[in-house]
Amino acid sequence: MDKKNPRPRLAVWKFASCDGCQLSLLDCEDELLLLADALEIAYFAEASSTLAEGPYDLSLVEGSITTAHDAERIREVRRQSKFLVTIGACATAGGIQALRNFADVNDYLAVVYASPQYIETLATSTPIAAHVPVDFELRGCPINKVQLLEVISAFLAGRRPAIPTYSVCIECKRRGNLCVMVQGTPCLGPVTHAGCGALCPGCRRGCYGCYGPMETPDTAMLARQWSAMGVAPRDIRRAFHTFNAWAPAFREEGEAHDD
Repeated sequence: MDKKNPRPRLAVWKFASCDGCQLSLLDCEDELLLLADALEIAYFAEASSTLAEGPYDLSLVEGSITTAHDAERIREVRRQSKFLVTIGACATAGGIQALRNFADVNDYLAVVYASPQYIETLATSTPIAAHVPVDFELRGCPINKVQLLEVISAFLAGRRPAIPTYSVCIECKRRGNLCVMVQGTPCLGPVTHAGCGALCPGCRRGCYGCYGPMETPDTAMLARQWSAMGVAPRDIRRAFHTFNAWAPAFREEGEAHDD
């Protein structure tokens, strides 16, 4: 914290991502005004052209690392930040772009680009924690803005964020939802981190795992239940290999069902 400016300094950074998690911060609207009174938003390119130099008290990082340049840039962000929090599936698990990790990225380049020799990229898309120490990971695709405000408030107050580690099933019970799996619909809710408010099961659709694996998920048991429901191994693999495909629990369970 700068002695001349007693307010903590916040920075928001973007790497390989769709910007959805940064927009979740902007969607805070009235709360964002209160947040701006409590801290200095020093660097937030999505919201302002005024970009102040570090150091920063808290950095929020969206996106995965997919280039050598970004691998170096995140190390510089870490050096300038007292605390670094990753936000969203891309930053915490490599994102949807981590699907490249299961194949040869050069094959993709040859199909997508007319002149792939001009493209500089890493063979993998990896979470921020694979490159620098991270103080907290906030999951979601996109993140829950209420949870984001809790994380920021917690770091301002010098305490651990009170973010639940239980599954989407708890949120379903709180909403009074009838379990969609009981109705014959495959659902990742039993192994997925809470945060969405059971949005899809509330619409009688199975959870897609947007918030990544919950704490100690029993993915093998869920996969066996899906198999008993008649779900093919290929479809089980595809269900685990989406937004959080590179999260260890989802990656390993998906790979266990290769054809």
